[in-house]
Parts: sequence; C-alpha cells; structure tokens
Amino acid sequence: MWNPDYPTWDLVEDLSGEPWSPPGARTQPIPGDTDSPALADRLIAALKDQDCAALLLIGRTSHPGPFRLQMRAENRRLDSAGRLDETGPGVARVTAPIAEMLRDLTAAGLPAIAASDAEEDAGSYILYRALADLPDSLNSPSIGLLRAPDGATEEAMRTAIKAVASAMARHLTPLPRSSAA
Repeated sequence: MWNPDYPTWDLVEDLSGEPWSPPGARTQPIPGDTDSPALADRLIAALKDQDCAALLLIGRTSHPGPFRLQMRAENRRLDSAGRLDETGPGVARVTAPIAEMLRDLTAAGLPAIAASDAEEDAGSYILYRALADLPDSLNSPSIGLLRAPDGATEEAMRTAIKAVASAMARHLTPLPRSSAA
C-alpha cells in the first residue's frame, strides 16, 4: 500500500514514471486512503484479480526501535471493541515468507524483528480483512505487513521495501507463458 504523503515510499526511480519492481514481479502501487474499510475493499478486489499474487502493506509502528514484520492479525473492529467478524477466526497468520523477509532486512543492515502482536490500527484491520477473505488453496496470495519505526530515513525505507518485496517475489509462482505479458 503506497501513501503519496510519504515521499520516502515513492519507488519511482527514474524519469520513466514506472515504479521499481522486484525481479520476477511487477509492482502495482495502490494509493492509500483515510477510509480504511474502502481501502480494504479495493485491496481485496486487487487480490482477487488473477494478475495480483501478493500484497505488501506498509505502515508505521507504534513501537520504538526496529522495523517490524507483523506475523498475524487479530479479528478486531477498527474503531471499537469487539470482533470484526463473529464467525471468522480470532487470529489470521500472514502468508508472506516472514523468515526470508527478516533475513533480507538484516542482511541489508536494517534492524528488524518478526512480531506476533497486532497493533490496534488501520494496518492490522486491513491485514485481517485481506487474510480472512483468502480462499483456502495452495495458490493463496502472499500477504504481509512491514511496519517502519518513526524516524526511518528515506534510504532505510527504500531498502526495507525492496528487501521484503524481493523476498516475497522469490516465492511467487511463475505465470504461465500465455499470461505473462
């Protein structure tokens, strides 16, 4: 999820206007939105499109210190106490390759941890919505949430996003030749 208000998250690297893409994948920036339910709906619709095999959410963490890879999302309402989905699971685990993402972040020289605690914010809400809407199949999209600490520099943000996106892309199933265009 790309937020145009954070220029450090802009991965357009040249005059072509095309965003950076990891090897073997194509980046599709989706602008952020202050209406979290509407944004979740747009992201879920993108995931249902056969051209979208992964979703990397990018947000801030309320915790000081390192970058955080959120490993799960809890079934919570966005603005009040209680469950978002009465029949849904209490916790949904991310489908992104967290261990490899963490290795790539630390190899890039960035302090990072994998965190199982969900933060009570729009990022966790959107993450749960996307994960709970996944079909039960081997071809489920890779979904993850990278949280940046306050004060992360532009270079650290770019390095972190590229590291985790590349790790996710390495785990994607290649498209059949007829679909790769």
